[in-house]
Amino acid sequence: MRLGAQVIIMNYPGHIGIGYSLVLDCHTSHIAVKFAEILNNINKCSGKELEKEAKFLKNGDAGMVKLIPTKPMVVETFAEYPTLGHFTVKDMRQTFKQDT
Repeated sequence: MRLGAQVIIMNYPGHIGIGYSLVLDCHTSHIAVKFAEILNNINKCSGKELEKEAKFLKNGDAGMVKLIPTKPMVVETFAEYPTLGHFTVKDMRQTFKQDT
């Protein structure tokens, strides 16, 4: 199963690339996930694509990504349930990425 999401990188000192592992917090679930694909890098304000198939995302970047969870999980789509379609991602107990 792959989880597709639009993410914004916040408070992260390095680059995040394909294969990077982290912890996804969604409601009561805390599950390890891995970056499978970075589909693009987008402008946060306009939503226009800046770079297709980006190699990495860094602090302040936004992009569409595919994540692979290590365990089965259920996440509602933001389009259908805006209040339930959010999650945060943490590394070293610091939140650095949030979906939109």
